[in-house]
Amino acid sequence: MEASSSLVPKNDPTLLFTNAGMVQFKGVFLGIEELPFKRAATSQKCVRAGGKHNDLEEVGRTARHHTFFEMLGNFSFGDYFKRDAIAYAWEFLTDELGLDPDRLLVSIHDSDDDAFDLWQEVVKLPPERIFRLGDKDNFWQMADTGPCGPCSELHYDLRSAEERKGTLTLEEFVDLGERGILIELWNLVFMQFNRDEEGTLHPLPAPSIDTGAGLERLAAVVQGADSNYDTDAFSPLLDAVSQTLGRPYDAETEEGVGYRVLADHARAVAFLLADGVFPSNAGRGYVLRRILRRAVRHAWLLGRREPTLVEVVAAVIETMSEAYPELEESREHLLSTTRAEEDRFLSTIEGGMARFDELAPASGAQGKRKAVISGADAFKLYDTFGFPLDLTELMAEERGYRVDVIGFENALEEQRERSRADRAQSDLKLSREDLVEGWQTLQAKGEQRFTGYDQLESATVVLAVRVSEDGLALQLADNPFYVEGGGQVSDTGLVEGDGWSSEIRDVARVGDRVALLGTAPEGAFPARPEAPLKVRALVDPSSRRDTQRNHTATHLLHAALRRVLGTHVAQRGSLVTSDRLRFDFSHTSPMTEDERRAVEEMVREGIWEDHALTIGQHPYDEAVRDGAMALFGEKYDDVVRVVEIPGVSMELCGGTHVTHTGEIGLFKITSETGVAAGVRRVEGLTGRRALQDLERRAGRLDEVAAVLETSPENAAARAEHLLAEIKDLEGLLDDLRSGGGAGESVVLQDAISIDDITTEYKAIRLRARNADDARKWGDTFLAEERSGVAVVSADMPEGKHTLFAFVTDDLIGRGVRADAVVREIAAVVGGRGGGRPHMAQAGVEDPDRIDEALRLGREVVERLTREAGS
Repeated sequence: MEASSSLVPKNDPTLLFTNAGMVQFKGVFLGIEELPFKRAATSQKCVRAGGKHNDLEEVGRTARHHTFFEMLGNFSFGDYFKRDAIAYAWEFLTDELGLDPDRLLVSIHDSDDDAFDLWQEVVKLPPERIFRLGDKDNFWQMADTGPCGPCSELHYDLRSAEERKGTLTLEEFVDLGERGILIELWNLVFMQFNRDEEGTLHPLPAPSIDTGAGLERLAAVVQGADSNYDTDAFSPLLDAVSQTLGRPYDAETEEGVGYRVLADHARAVAFLLADGVFPSNAGRGYVLRRILRRAVRHAWLLGRREPTLVEVVAAVIETMSEAYPELEESREHLLSTTRAEEDRFLSTIEGGMARFDELAPASGAQGKRKAVISGADAFKLYDTFGFPLDLTELMAEERGYRVDVIGFENALEEQRERSRADRAQSDLKLSREDLVEGWQTLQAKGEQRFTGYDQLESATVVLAVRVSEDGLALQLADNPFYVEGGGQVSDTGLVEGDGWSSEIRDVARVGDRVALLGTAPEGAFPARPEAPLKVRALVDPSSRRDTQRNHTATHLLHAALRRVLGTHVAQRGSLVTSDRLRFDFSHTSPMTEDERRAVEEMVREGIWEDHALTIGQHPYDEAVRDGAMALFGEKYDDVVRVVEIPGVSMELCGGTHVTHTGEIGLFKITSETGVAAGVRRVEGLTGRRALQDLERRAGRLDEVAAVLETSPENAAARAEHLLAEIKDLEGLLDDLRSGGGAGESVVLQDAISIDDITTEYKAIRLRARNADDARKWGDTFLAEERSGVAVVSADMPEGKHTLFAFVTDDLIGRGVRADAVVREIAAVVGGRGGGRPHMAQAGVEDPDRIDEALRLGREVVERLTREAGS
């Protein structure tokens, strides 16, 4: 028994996700793959949330639709066919599961007379319980192209025995199905054809069987549940939603839709993340992000303003990891990524919902033909607030609006065009359309061979040549120059001919060949080149060796990241040059210092163990089965190149590498940063560049030690000691400034007595670094247990001045406010001010009159006190 296949179809660009049990057997049905067996039975995890099979919008509103589900199936690869498939299905449902045979009805394709006869002959099903339907209902195909065929579908009748008396018409049968009274239980696909891109059907090499029964639907029927959500598959998840929201689940209310969406979407999110899909704005990642944000929106409607789905994902892990251990193995990744995505959308959803309310008021479309949300507005909701188009469409439909989808797509394409134009403007390596023409063919039938894996020098002949003002371009029969691919940059070097040479600065693909792009030839290059034009091609050995060090180190780095951070880490991009390496990978948070150190040490151990690399060609399926890592979403040939560092790493890779890891020498991580949502980037150095970096850092440490007048070994301790001294001195200085030390000059200090109540008035000039020094002085003044008013001029560097007034609480209660005091004294110096009752400040335009203003403050306080008392 093997594990369920991944939700990401293996080597199949026609599908977003595994959406049926037969996806893993597609190549077998097409006759291009062989298996060591002719029969199989599976329980396959599936997702239907994009492409031809998309159940996303039905989820939560029906009893049966899900984004993620498990499909049971049995398969025959040219072995048994219709007769046995019908017998097995009937036996399993009636004998193994104990379903009432009288409740089972069958639909067949309207042209399938053979199936009509077999249902009667094999299981004795009366003809009045067999219904003929057309292509829409009973002809199954996985996608627009590929394996397909007529099917027979078993339906379970939920009606009572009394209601089931009599014979159904075809119209009644269809109506009961649409109303959910007849449950589509099991689909038997008689795989006979392959549909090509023109829509033509071609017979398959051997007729086969593909059956599918949704586990959730079967569970509902067996458990007597009215809805899939009422089964034991979903009850723990709905309990998790209820616990998180703090109120029970009520299936009959509109709120119940949100509960069901959260329960369903949590399963899809957990399994997609576990299978390596990462939230993004394209392809599978975008579908995952749509599912996540749809769940966040439902949680928002239920009153939640913090991550909610993450709690339900945790329940999915608890309930399903026994059958799918990858969930528990990736627990931290699943939870942290879900939480991060929820936080990200929650940060914009409020603004987006407010904008949507402006665009589509709840009462705006009532009684009218559907109003329209423009494409530009829908695009702004997407671009600014992160609302996927289908979410905007759903919200619009709920309010009686529609969305201008074409306008949205036009706005999206305009943005992409702008991005492409910006990239083209800044990219020095433009596309090579100019290389398509202008070639002189010297050997029309010559074939090109890449020799650069084994040698850096080739004596060969030129197949085609192109001479222009840009320089010399050559297509060689034996080419040792690597052309950019897989993140590794192209080689550089030299091509020498008879009396001439050209420096190769770039390499490019031209059709199915590789061209070397060089400088204008130095020497006597022939005016009319003729065959055979013999040359010697030499790759720059130093640059290539450094590039190989970096490329092999990238494989070690990838393996180390997965071991330290978790198996959710997957490559999202890379750059391998002669002077550095860069590796982008899926991870939600910055690496800690301990994680970074652990990764670095693990890579170095891999280098020092001096592993001998094993590189060879293998069938793709065999390589992946043996554990080779493929670049996510990449299309591979049937035979692939596998680069293995025994016991450490195995990857599909076409790049160049060292023969032993010890050749890398040194490895140093220079930076770790974020480049996009959920994508981190590590940059590093190897070999001589790493040594140069370490020497540069050591030199800087020597310089720091010299400045600190200590040894490099004691530099850190010396710096810490000096910082502590500085902190102590700054504390003493603050105490002096706030406590009336040498920085303070008293202009006036007097007591104001009114009605036997004495108030202290103090006016000072304070030498200050900044305004905060005056505020600290005022805090100290206000904290003292006395009644008073202080007016302070903060005299700062570069001739700057600010006036402050401070008033104790008891005087504020008697009507004396700091903002009133500061406004009157500020008028003397041409400034204006304001603030709070206990502290206020004002600017100074005429510093020569500051002392005059400070003295005036006493009169202002006395007047305000008398006015308040009268």
